[in-house]
Amino acid sequence: MKIIVAPDSFKGCLPAGEVARLVASALRVRHPGAEVVELPLADGGEGTLDVLVRPLGGALCRAAVQDPLGRMVSARFGICGDTAVIEVAEACGLQLMTPSERNPLQASSYGVGELLLAAREHGARHFLIGLGGTAICDGGEGMLQVPGLREALQGCTLELLCDVDNPFIGPRGAARVFAPQKGASPADVEVLETRLEALAGRFCAETGVDVRALPGAGAAGGLGGAFMAYFGASCVSGIDKVLELVHFKEVVKGADLIITGEGKSDRQTLSGKVPLGVLRHAQGIPVVLLSGRIEDRAALLAAGFSELIQVSPSALLLDEAIQPAIAKENLRLAVSNYFKASGSL
Repeated sequence: MKIIVAPDSFKGCLPAGEVARLVASALRVRHPGAEVVELPLADGGEGTLDVLVRPLGGALCRAAVQDPLGRMVSARFGICGDTAVIEVAEACGLQLMTPSERNPLQASSYGVGELLLAAREHGARHFLIGLGGTAICDGGEGMLQVPGLREALQGCTLELLCDVDNPFIGPRGAARVFAPQKGASPADVEVLETRLEALAGRFCAETGVDVRALPGAGAAGGLGGAFMAYFGASCVSGIDKVLELVHFKEVVKGADLIITGEGKSDRQTLSGKVPLGVLRHAQGIPVVLLSGRIEDRAALLAAGFSELIQVSPSALLLDEAIQPAIAKENLRLAVSNYFKASGSL
């Protein structure tokens, strides 16, 4: 019996590596003769840096950069030969601010530019850039203000790991879709939309690239558009790229079962999230979906997941469910109880 444990992080609760370790440990207790392979994953959002650096044979580095409000923070990045792994949330992520501090009208992407420069100084010429979890909606304007950045990235290649195809502006753009999640009021959204419209005009005048309707340009508060316009960045499916880099197809050869998961699974899971990527690349191997909370069960089963396992009891309040100690115990119990009851393994 060979089982692959390939989860995303349980966002705001447990990193992917910890989820994989806990699930694998429970499986080994239940079936000590099985070969259990831990393969934590990410889709360009939270945890991408930790997931990729080891398989790429790289090392974690740090740089002092500005956070969204201009305060100095120690941000991590990965160097793997001449490839850098950048998680923009290290410099402009929601986790760097308290809920009361979140304000996309003020938050800046300046620190992202500083992080890119630091990686370039370590010899990076190819950049893998995860765009999830940001607190900003400045269209990358802050990043572009970093002295010397445009010159430093000339001749470099940039790949944006992203799971959204939102354009820069409009009903599905950065301001109207994502800014409310970052603390923007309805009035703030209109101000941000106007700013992004003006910024798109400037981008086009300076680079010849019209980002207004460009798929993915609205990712990370419009950072996607700035990367595409000024640095010729390409936007790729985050999970597909990660699966390629961790050699997923080779790892799952001969497997009898794959277990994937995330903090919450619903219809959004079917829009390019980690579990869907795993399912699409499973090569006919049954895929069990193990998540903190599960909604839209019929749609998930229809997509092809063989089983759905909810980790947190439905009656448990979210604030309690995401406490790491509680989540760890619920994860262990969910795996043990499910396979004991089902007779699987």
